[in-house]
Amino acid sequence: MTKQTIKDEFDSHLKTINKMIKGSYDDIELVANQVVQTIKNNNKILLIGNGGSAADAQHIAAELTGRYKTNREPLCGIALTTDTSAITAIANDFGYDMVFARQLQAVAKKGDMLIAISTSGNSKNIINAIIEAKKIGCSCIGFSGNDGGDMNRFCDINIVVPSSNTPRIQEMHILIGHTICQVVDDNFKENICVE
Repeated sequence: MTKQTIKDEFDSHLKTINKMIKGSYDDIELVANQVVQTIKNNNKILLIGNGGSAADAQHIAAELTGRYKTNREPLCGIALTTDTSAITAIANDFGYDMVFARQLQAVAKKGDMLIAISTSGNSKNIINAIIEAKKIGCSCIGFSGNDGGDMNRFCDINIVVPSSNTPRIQEMHILIGHTICQVVDDNFKENICVE
């Protein structure tokens, strides 16, 4: 029974990645190049998500500020999911739907990029944040699943994982994030830190 479960999980992952391969390279390339240009322009990459998507946002931000594979200069990636005092205060005073939009009002500037991660593409606090980011003048990138949800309407580019299986969507989101981080490393190799 255990072996069958393992096989089923791996087969499900492979099925999802094979669907992704067919149509996502162009969008991932566009996003990766925009991330690189945003950083070269001395702007920030801001990331948001709920639950597992919050963990993905933090993971990608850490790859930028720390490193992915290459010891290079630290780059500005900030996950707006980590400050529990801000999140709980904003949720208490303005409602959970505003936890990211309110933070963006405080830290985002024109030219920054928001990467919004939502497996459904419909999370209200994510949509509100995208709308706010666009008002500020940020580019807005989505990582979503299913059919892309409301994020299709609001994001400049929404990379949709064609699956309704949340774990598979999350696995693809971190793969996409890692792929973008490799492109970033490739473009900032000349800024290697000397240890």
